[in-house]
Amino acid sequence: MTASGPGGAGGGGGAAGGSTMARLADMGFFRIIGLVVVLLLIAVVGTITAGDRFLAADNFQSILRQGTVVGIVAIGMTFVITGGGIDLSVGAVVALSSVWATTLATQEMAADTHWLLLVLAAIAVGAGAGLVNGILIAYGKIVAFIATLAMLVAARGLAEIISEKRTQIVSSSDLPGFYDFFNAKPLGIDMQIWLFAVVAVGVGVLLNRTTFGRRTFAVGGNPEAARLAGINVRRHTVLLYVLVGVCAGLAALILIAKTTTGSANHAELLELDAIAAVVIGGTLLAGGRGTITGTVLGVLIFNTLTNVFTLNNRPPSEQDVLKGAIIVAAVLLQQWLASRKSTT
Repeated sequence: MTASGPGGAGGGGGAAGGSTMARLADMGFFRIIGLVVVLLLIAVVGTITAGDRFLAADNFQSILRQGTVVGIVAIGMTFVITGGGIDLSVGAVVALSSVWATTLATQEMAADTHWLLLVLAAIAVGAGAGLVNGILIAYGKIVAFIATLAMLVAARGLAEIISEKRTQIVSSSDLPGFYDFFNAKPLGIDMQIWLFAVVAVGVGVLLNRTTFGRRTFAVGGNPEAARLAGINVRRHTVLLYVLVGVCAGLAALILIAKTTTGSANHAELLELDAIAAVVIGGTLLAGGRGTITGTVLGVLIFNTLTNVFTLNNRPPSEQDVLKGAIIVAAVLLQQWLASRKSTT
């Protein structure tokens, strides 16, 4: 005979059902379903108001393509926020990476050796900026908001100094391999979309299926408990900021390929879009809980919304108001769910 709880077989079944529902809730299942529903509702509005223009395959690819830069940065930001931090400097780091990778010296070296040198330069700059942020926060005991705000100002300023406030052009004739790769369309899909998908899947596995991911949840949930459990909290914090820096460097490469330029003006206010997508996706700003799937859906929601507004010739100001309302609603929902969990 199967054992059951105090309430008998029926009670046991109810408990099992409740336990299953609780596990699904903890996994963020209902939150993800909610995001999918919101995305579908926006798609319905787009279909009704824009018809075939919205439903065109090229338009769907355009939505994905426009979301790749902020999406890759938002994926890195998910790790940082899950780990209890914040990074306001990612937009400026993207700009600095794009400028450093497109200096005349870097381009000449890449042309003489291999175009991958340009790629390594952008990623190295992003990782270096993340390393500085991480050290200042973890070892310098500077609040993440202040440290990354300082990096935002410094990185943008350094980008202006290096570029002399000029837009740096990357010639496709000098680096044909770079453009051939980033503008390729495997299976008819833009390479930048493939890169976004690879980063999302790879980092998703890192967060949910590895020791590094489990440590990130622990550090974000309770740093002191994580330290007592044997986790090197300071070193892990540094690695989180290096990770988002690498994502910023990769995003810079996509921007270079899109615009054929490196500029100190690239990615202005990108950090706000990235943080918004992360929050909409269900990652707690307080840390301890995060989801890459939710972040990707958050990016898609905002970009689909932008696409619908563009197709209907609506002013950006209306779109910004609606985005703000969505962000506030998402935070209020997080607080409500947290209060319900604390009372059960």
